[in-house]
Amino acid sequence: MQEAVPLGAGAMAAVLGLDNAGIAAACSEAAQGEVVEPVNFNANGQTVIAGHRSAVERAMVACKTNGAKMVKALPVSAPFHSSLIRPAAEKLSARLGELVFGVPQIPVVNNVDVAIESDPLRIKDALVRQAYNPVRWVETMQSMAAMGVTTVAECGPGKVLAGLSKRCVDGLTGVALADLAAMEANLGLE
Repeated sequence: MQEAVPLGAGAMAAVLGLDNAGIAAACSEAAQGEVVEPVNFNANGQTVIAGHRSAVERAMVACKTNGAKMVKALPVSAPFHSSLIRPAAEKLSARLGELVFGVPQIPVVNNVDVAIESDPLRIKDALVRQAYNPVRWVETMQSMAAMGVTTVAECGPGKVLAGLSKRCVDGLTGVALADLAAMEANLGLE
């Protein structure tokens, strides 16, 4: 990804309290021939933008002007899920082409299409497209809730997504499984 967007050339920022139309308008106004676009639809009222650093900085100001409650630069090394990452996705595609995927044993909702795929080739395609397309987290959580899911678990460091999940759908519970202690506490393994 650093080859696609050299360190320091791209940026991301979280926008809170501004609707998607307001964010899109701010990005359009701020682009000025560069890329800045919504890339993570994390929760109602929380969206992340990404693109060229200067365009993101202009969009941050425009979002505040358009009524955002808060806009915060994110400490990241690349503008993930933006169209600028497409060259890295092409390399990912080549690498995935070398691997054999089996048919999943459990349904997995991808958040580029908000769909369950069972065909290994379509799964690979979704993974590649996810690198340079927005994360549709709100829609993914809504889809899972419609399937009867009531609890989602975030596996890995932190607990951002577990908290955001609850904000996407009333009644959905999110738990963070960041370490053994959290797994024991949240999964009743004590």
